[in-house]
Amino acid sequence: MIPTKYPVDISKVTYQPTICSISSTIFLSIPSLALLALVPVYRHKILNTVYCVFVPNYHLYARSVFAMALVTKADIRLHLLCIFFAIGSFVWGYNVGVLSSVLVHPGFIEAIGHLTPSRKGVITAIYYLGTWLSYIFISHPASDLLGRRHAALAGILTVAIGNAFECGATGSGAYAMMIIGRIISGIGVGMLSTSVPLYQSEVAPAGKRGKYVVLNHVGFVGGLAVGFWVGYAVTFWSTTEYDVYVSWRVSLAAVLVPCSIFGVGLPFLPETPRWLIEHGHYDAAHKSLLWLRDGSFTEAEIDAELMHIREDVETHHISGEANWLSLFRDRSLFERLWRASLLQFMAQMCGATAMKYYLPTLFAKLGLPTRVTLLAGGIESTLKIGMTIIEMYLIDRLGRRVTLTAGCLAMGVSMLVNGVLGQVYPGNTNKSADVVCIVFIFIYALGYSMGFGPAAWVYGSEIFPTSVRARGLNFSASGGAIGSIVVAQVWPVGIDTIGSNIYFFFMGVNFVCIPIIILFYPETKGRPLEDMDLLFNKAVGQLGQDVDEHSEPVLPKNVRHSSQG
Repeated sequence: MIPTKYPVDISKVTYQPTICSISSTIFLSIPSLALLALVPVYRHKILNTVYCVFVPNYHLYARSVFAMALVTKADIRLHLLCIFFAIGSFVWGYNVGVLSSVLVHPGFIEAIGHLTPSRKGVITAIYYLGTWLSYIFISHPASDLLGRRHAALAGILTVAIGNAFECGATGSGAYAMMIIGRIISGIGVGMLSTSVPLYQSEVAPAGKRGKYVVLNHVGFVGGLAVGFWVGYAVTFWSTTEYDVYVSWRVSLAAVLVPCSIFGVGLPFLPETPRWLIEHGHYDAAHKSLLWLRDGSFTEAEIDAELMHIREDVETHHISGEANWLSLFRDRSLFERLWRASLLQFMAQMCGATAMKYYLPTLFAKLGLPTRVTLLAGGIESTLKIGMTIIEMYLIDRLGRRVTLTAGCLAMGVSMLVNGVLGQVYPGNTNKSADVVCIVFIFIYALGYSMGFGPAAWVYGSEIFPTSVRARGLNFSASGGAIGSIVVAQVWPVGIDTIGSNIYFFFMGVNFVCIPIIILFYPETKGRPLEDMDLLFNKAVGQLGQDVDEHSEPVLPKNVRHSSQG
């Protein structure tokens, strides 16, 4: 029999909205109308069905409690928060995706004039010079001083300014204006690309942190796909000379729509409890954490988490770790810094930058016409969205290391196949071989979306203490910017001079990454952010081993109950 304390209609578990939740939901719902529509309409039917099916058996009844946990206030709020912040990553991805089509647009080529592979590489790489400058000098001070939300707001405004320069590139100074716009956009994206995963990491409970931070990459690949599809659609807008002149500019300017949505909504969202405690706003931190955990954790657990965060922040302040130099002086912090930096560097040196920017050019080398190359790029990017959503549910179950190594293996094999077939059938002499190459380019994309794409940001955003988390993530992300600059310069020149042999270089990079990840990267899944000190202090002497100490994954109370059943 089921104890009488359980209601017969479990769908009556609802919440009373507060002013804070109402104002937040208004802006969070902009990108999530479908989710908000489905939850209230179908929640009662779904939960009642689960109850009716499982109520005869108390052990199975626990699973209906688990289903109830899926619609707690905290779950809905966290999902909507992280989805909304993914709009910032969407802007980042759109900038990347749409440029790949702009680089092959006849109107852009005419506006810039004499677009050589070297010039094309500079336009691509200079963007990452902007991100590198942002990571080193701008982004982390903004995140630490302004907070994660306002740093993202500053980033989105900077992207909009850079976008204006890019859209206005014309006349003899078109190339210079494009370069200036790309640098400014890169600075803004540097702020966005770190403040978004920082926010997601700091508001999520430990047991689900990977899933919520992966939403950052879902937003990125969503923007990437939309950028490709807009670029494909623009190819049909070429009836007159004016159409050719203006269409590529409109495709670049379209990013201002998500920029506006993101910028308007940010001031209405709560700041992360960890940043608030770091700056002495204890009451605000308590209210923020209550709002983020309400319904999924008991008050005692929320208070314990808040105390744990406060103790961790105070401990690091006393030790002097609030100074950015501690990242290099403190052995435990430096162990994390070089790992996160190398991971970001490997994530770009695996060939990802080339695939994102030069995919249409790459498909053109396989004999596809321009419009079809953009169509193929749109399909490839859309498939990435599905793989990244799958990764959301894998990363907290399989762990960071398993998904990273599996992704490297898939990418390495894909590069090997493309390199070998390019040598066996040079000059597109065999159409079947070209089709196989295209298929394995798609497989490469899926491998990246399962591994480096999301996991490098998840890992870097979770391993540093609060006092230096923004600095640590930004310094490590600069490693990715350096890798992107290298690849953006090497790929177009390499594919133009040595052809398919360039694939063997990136194949080697991917295969070398596998033992590095296995040997030097301890597993972080399920660990509270405040327990990373223990993990990396032990990992210094136990490389390649999973450290299993007293702390266990922190899950919502109903999820824990269901798993015990």
